Amino acid sequence: MKGLNSLFLAAMMLAVPFLAQAEQMPEFHIIIKNHKFQPAEVVVPANTKVKLIVENQDATPEEFESHEMHREKIIAGNKTAKILIGPLKPGKYPFFGEFNQDTAQGMVIAE
Repeated sequence: MKGLNSLFLAAMMLAVPFLAQAEQMPEFHIIIKNHKFQPAEVVVPANTKVKLIVENQDATPEEFESHEMHREKIIAGNKTAKILIGPLKPGKYPFFGEFNQDTAQGMVIAE
């Protein structure tokens, strides 16, 4: 039993820096409303991992998709999703709503 306790304690000590990093990660909020992303442009720090909090206020699902950021996430109606991106080099990274491509367009700008 003592060996298991020591192993657990060692694992927790290794996990603490990663948990602290996740809490310190910059967050950026995007709302999906009327099949549009608001704001349509989000400026994030370059070379930094960030968290996008995407709240779908529509009753229907939407898929956050970006080929450039290699992300796809379906967000059910009236639900919120967390999407980790980066670190991104300076530049512009488009994203769109797979289910409403005509209106759901956006851009992450890494500066």
